Amino acid sequence: MKVISFQNIIELHIDPVEAYRWTTEMIERKANALMPPKISMKPGDGIFCNVMPSIVSDGQGGLWGGVKVVTRYPHRIPSLDSKILLYDANNGDFQCIMDANWITAMRTGAVAAHSIQLLAKADFKTIGLVGLGTSARAAIHVLAKVQPEREINLRLLKYKEQELDFVKRFRNYDNLTFSFVDSTEDLVKGSDVVVSAATYLPNDIAPDNCFDEGILVVPIHTLGFTNCDLFFDKVFADDYDHVSNFRYFDKFKSFAEVSDVVNGKAKGRENSRERILAYNIGVSMHDINFAARIYQMTQSADMPAIDLKEPREKFWI
Repeated sequence: MKVISFQNIIELHIDPVEAYRWTTEMIERKANALMPPKISMKPGDGIFCNVMPSIVSDGQGGLWGGVKVVTRYPHRIPSLDSKILLYDANNGDFQCIMDANWITAMRTGAVAAHSIQLLAKADFKTIGLVGLGTSARAAIHVLAKVQPEREINLRLLKYKEQELDFVKRFRNYDNLTFSFVDSTEDLVKGSDVVVSAATYLPNDIAPDNCFDEGILVVPIHTLGFTNCDLFFDKVFADDYDHVSNFRYFDKFKSFAEVSDVVNGKAKGRENSRERILAYNIGVSMHDINFAARIYQMTQSADMPAIDLKEPREKFWI
């Protein structure tokens, strides 16, 4: 069994457009994935441990299974950490232990970019960003590369000068401009799209009247927008089972999975006035698909191997 490190993955220089393609193909093939809802344990305030299993097809006869474990500890740097166990689901053989921090960030960013492309109004120009960490950077990195011809103004919420670091990171992207706001209310009002990548928000970030007609809201970590559940025209999510226990789920005006929109089974945005909410819960089919692709890319590389010395006999006690 191989060990694939964060650095091993970074050295592959995977193009963000390729990450977007991997994401798109899994959304299209979601019906073929075996994916129970994630188990989320919260032992303390702002702390969580999520266990996320799935089995996915690569579309070429390969069947891959795995489990991702992602944890958040607010005083750890970085606060989020994740690992994947990957196995060949055709024969049950374990293939690798893989660091999943790059995967978590890039599949999260790619899914957010996919929702923006699919559900934002056609002429969107402004994106408000709450939470300017790794997930937000990944989302903009992917979106800017997938739509290099679209000029986008990023409205950044000021927070501990993270907005300055964010601008520095993207200063060489010709299709991006930047502006700063002092409050979440100012950020939401006037934005065509709002992406929240904050990993902890104790309350909703803005009152109803801040959300203009035609807005798309993408809460990457599902926090801060429960008031929108009650009056937005449409709500979409990457998986029904992951949101069906939301407090206001039964009060959604309209609900469908994103995969159903992609596959023509449900309608997405129908006009430029609809207020739309896209809950990208973060589902493990993307993680395992990414891990399988990366594992295949590293087959010829010299990487550490571990022999777990599993039992070889039927009766071993």
